[in-house]
Amino acid sequence: MPSLTFVLPHWLYWALLVVFPVVAMIMARRGRGDGPRLYSLPLAYFVLITGGMLGLHRFYLKSIWWGLLFLPLFFVILFANAHQRDARAAYSDAANIVRVSQGTIEREEPRLAEADATLAALRDEIAAAEEGSFTQRAAERRLQREERRLESSRERLEASRTDLQEQQAIADTAGADRAFWETVAFVTFLVIAVLVAIDAVLMPFLVRRANRKLGEARTEGEEPLPALSSEFVKDRANIHAGWTGWIDRLSFYSGEFVSYWAVIAVFVYYYEVVARYVFNSPTNWAHEGMYLMFGMQYLIMGAYAMLSESHVRVDIFYAPLSPRRKALADILTSVFFFIFAGVLLVTGWIFAADATRVNEVSFTEWQLAYWPFKWAIVVGAVLLLLQGVAKLAQDFRTLATGSPGPAGTAERA
Repeated sequence: MPSLTFVLPHWLYWALLVVFPVVAMIMARRGRGDGPRLYSLPLAYFVLITGGMLGLHRFYLKSIWWGLLFLPLFFVILFANAHQRDARAAYSDAANIVRVSQGTIEREEPRLAEADATLAALRDEIAAAEEGSFTQRAAERRLQREERRLESSRERLEASRTDLQEQQAIADTAGADRAFWETVAFVTFLVIAVLVAIDAVLMPFLVRRANRKLGEARTEGEEPLPALSSEFVKDRANIHAGWTGWIDRLSFYSGEFVSYWAVIAVFVYYYEVVARYVFNSPTNWAHEGMYLMFGMQYLIMGAYAMLSESHVRVDIFYAPLSPRRKALADILTSVFFFIFAGVLLVTGWIFAADATRVNEVSFTEWQLAYWPFKWAIVVGAVLLLLQGVAKLAQDFRTLATGSPGPAGTAERA
């Protein structure tokens, strides 16, 4: 299989975080129209590009059986690559032993020849020395040391020759297995690529056929496409009129904006899995880019969570209270909230200013700039403080009138 060397450029990373949510928000609003829901050709091509290897475009168009054709082919690639990795590891281990054995043989054979000459010279020296003399005894001791060294060299040489013979056979077998499974994976990949290319040409026809089936099903009184979730409408009902309304809308739209980052993560991790297990080319940017993105999302979504009352609270005490008592409890506990949000803002400002001043980057090879993520702490804290002010005003209004004020449910998305 060919290797993938793509590294996501920094500018494209930030462009995705800005442009993709905008496009997704526009498409989501079109999908909430009053007309019948239909399959989209651009969306079908998008699914084909991002998930074509798994046949996700076929599943999107409800062509289940053709979609199932892609799955076993994809699993064949995973199976072949797993065996290829095992064969590569076995080949690498055997090849290392072969290299070590060859080096030992090349080193020990000249030593043995030299040792034979040394032994002959020592024996001549012993024979020429006077019987029982110091010279004779010293030569005998040197002879014994050389004989032990010679025996050790012979043992190493014999072991190296045995290892060379055994491991060379293992390396040859592993190399053949590696080549076989690599061919299997590559051929299967070509089959999937051909199927994806055919579907790319047929996509307009496939979308028209799927929409025609939708029309036939609706004629029979069925609705094949499930209704969109009403969470959007329910959360939007928390937007109030009056001067706090603009804060509610700011929290709402900022939360909706960053929520679509989760979709980016799906495709990035899909690419990482395919690159790692299909092309044996793990990335050095996917995981880092996504966990930093989720960190920003967590911070910026705080105001949205407060608007939609999604933060954790002890409902066993809070839920039974009347609206006025809930408002009073919120007012009393808001002191702790503003302390937390204020500390978050000040600390985040210090972190962001320091990171900007030194142009802090990540410690990985990707070297992504850290200062935008640090400024996300400040943005999240500001949004949270603003939403806290709006909530406090609504609580005072509830305490005085029994109602936080008219909600903006009549506004269109």
